[in-house]
Amino acid sequence: MYTIHSIQHLGVGVPHHENAWKWYRKFFGMDIPFFNDEAPAPLMDIYTNNETITKRAAMIMNLKGGLAMEVVCPTSFEASFPKHDLQLGDLGIYIGMVKAPDVKKAFEFFKANGAELVSELVKLPNGWDTFYVKDPQGLYFQVIPGDKWFTNYNSVTGGVVGCSIGVSDIDASRKLYGDILGYDAVVYDESSVFEDWKTINGGEGKYRRVLLKQSNPSGGGFSKLAGDSYIELVQDLSDRKPVRDYEGRIWGDVGFVHLGFDVRGMKELGEKLEEAGFGFTCDTKDVLSMGESTKVHCTYIEDPDGALIELIEVYKIPIVEKWGIFLNVEKRRPDQALPNWMLKALRFSRVKD
Repeated sequence: MYTIHSIQHLGVGVPHHENAWKWYRKFFGMDIPFFNDEAPAPLMDIYTNNETITKRAAMIMNLKGGLAMEVVCPTSFEASFPKHDLQLGDLGIYIGMVKAPDVKKAFEFFKANGAELVSELVKLPNGWDTFYVKDPQGLYFQVIPGDKWFTNYNSVTGGVVGCSIGVSDIDASRKLYGDILGYDAVVYDESSVFEDWKTINGGEGKYRRVLLKQSNPSGGGFSKLAGDSYIELVQDLSDRKPVRDYEGRIWGDVGFVHLGFDVRGMKELGEKLEEAGFGFTCDTKDVLSMGESTKVHCTYIEDPDGALIELIEVYKIPIVEKWGIFLNVEKRRPDQALPNWMLKALRFSRVKD
């Protein structure tokens, strides 16, 4: 049997690692690193013109609650920006989602601290408050409401809560995201010209958008911290032919490089994906070590339009590395949440500005 707990993280390619991470600390409270290392990335050769690149990657999170973010910065080449002007409906991850206990309060903080706001406070199709902002790379993020929190950490937002993905056929994409990856519950499904997108590039067009969540979350070690998560599928209903967001570029270039899922039972999951036509495109085959403290099994698949999905089976990760506190996941039930003391111990790894 296999288990897909939920989205684990959103991967973001950046040209300057420390500058990007500092911004994510300030505005998203992402100041807890699970790892922050420079290493070759042979697993990604298929997506880097069959040459092994090196990159600095940091897996970061907000202890208030939410999913993680992996900040990826190439060190063997300079990350390039898109060669064309991307817009809504283009194929791939286009908007990252971050949650907040009070969206209006978060908006005022972003405004007062000079963030590049793209919209005023607006409403999503289901009535939620939201606003859109660009990070230093020009990538779109939106802040949405959240009501599940692990701590009262002093941050106006929590961590990542999902993303918006451009697809050519929503119904075809749901066979992967819904039927296999478990995001099967519809929050809304509407086709229109949307008011909340009017200041987003391409937002004057007509789109179908479907917001999905898990109807039956499976728990897992970080479930108390993660909370709910969402995937929004976006389809351009005009005659325009959408382009791929990484057309002519490679993994690690600027953009949302992948969406990562926390899984157990990689072999069985691989068989299911192969049967459904979404077989692994690259696979570590076994344990991948990221230093002495982190051991995982990573694979990649592509959605019907080529967006990259990373599947991660975690075996060992640091809780407080300097104290020698690690988590050996193999010895735990797949649905068992980590104890509060262990999760709260992550605060001793916090990076402060």
